[in-house]
Amino acid sequence: MSIKKGVPLYDQADENGFWGKFGGNYLPEPLLKPADDLHAAFQELRHDKDFLKDLEKLRSEYIGRPTPFFKLENLTKELGGAEIWIKHEAQCHGDSHKLNGAIISCLIAKYRGQTEIIGDTGAGMAGTGLAMAASRLGLKSRVFMGKVDYERQKLNVMRMKTLGCEVVPVTSGSQTLVEAVSETMRYWLANCDTTAICVGSIVGASVFVKLCAFGQHVISREMSSQMINIFGEIPKATLVAAVGGGSSSFGFFCDFIDHDQISMRGVEAGGPENDDKLHAAPLTNDSPIGILHGAKQYVIQSPDGQIQETSSIAAGLDYPGVSPMHCYLKDEGRVTYTSASDEEAVKGFEILAKTEGIQCSIEPAHAIADICRIAPKMGKDEKIIGLVCGTLSKDAPLLAQRLNIEL
Repeated sequence: MSIKKGVPLYDQADENGFWGKFGGNYLPEPLLKPADDLHAAFQELRHDKDFLKDLEKLRSEYIGRPTPFFKLENLTKELGGAEIWIKHEAQCHGDSHKLNGAIISCLIAKYRGQTEIIGDTGAGMAGTGLAMAASRLGLKSRVFMGKVDYERQKLNVMRMKTLGCEVVPVTSGSQTLVEAVSETMRYWLANCDTTAICVGSIVGASVFVKLCAFGQHVISREMSSQMINIFGEIPKATLVAAVGGGSSSFGFFCDFIDHDQISMRGVEAGGPENDDKLHAAPLTNDSPIGILHGAKQYVIQSPDGQIQETSSIAAGLDYPGVSPMHCYLKDEGRVTYTSASDEEAVKGFEILAKTEGIQCSIEPAHAIADICRIAPKMGKDEKIIGLVCGTLSKDAPLLAQRLNIEL
């Protein structure tokens, strides 16, 4: 496989759902037909005029698109190197990019006549986006969330519940995102005849990767137009975004993958500075290839193939695997992957807040940390564009503790 120009990467998988050697549909046999049926519905509806009209109306009236694209004047001066710009995706209704993907799955479910939808969440933003979209479209929602994340992201638990969503704490394993995804798949296995599913990132079997990527592609497609309006062209630039499962970063990169003048950096969760064995950065740390949640990917695992626990201050990045499309982009050398530690992310949050009055969530703070590393080494005529994909609200107690601020 080689990257095709003018075709979104999510449409470049082969007939078996592989991007190169990554991806596939490693699902239990009873789920193969429901997954195929969902894929067929998606492929039909994505070209349906009524569906697309409803989608664009939801994007403009409900999500609040387009989101802003602008220069960070103060941070640029503070760091003294490249010009720094951001795509401020956190200004979506719901405080993050997650509604972009959730609205696709919920709208498909409505068009198929389904009345209930389930999903997974780590930081709670995917679950909140799903609960919001389900409420808007008249669907019942149920979200599975690891007990550790349930406790550390209580604001989003409250948000989901007040939206009428049933939030199910998952107490197995590390009680984080990986178990939430597993429990979602188990529930769908038992209820797939009546229940729709929304996977919160571009992970899992190929149909889930494609659905979520189709929803998130709007980020870069929108930014392409914004660039041309401001610069008169797509300029030479470096894009920097945080990578967990990889939905926001892929949506940010998607329209530029075949633009040679654009370089891209994905920033994974490096975990605590004092422990190089605990992290959530499979691409940065050359983790071996394995199967997780229906897809072949780089995944953090033991020598005998058991999925290992991860550690990150960011619940939304705390996942042992990563999208098969990011794995492919790594192998192709199209995206450079690195990581930022918990402590670097906190510093990234601080500098963005103090210089620009933008209080991001801890996930994109990893990208800001990397921007702080590379911008001073670049020329003043060069451009870095960062993605801010979430707001402070869910992480306020955590960051207050880290910064010794009493609430």
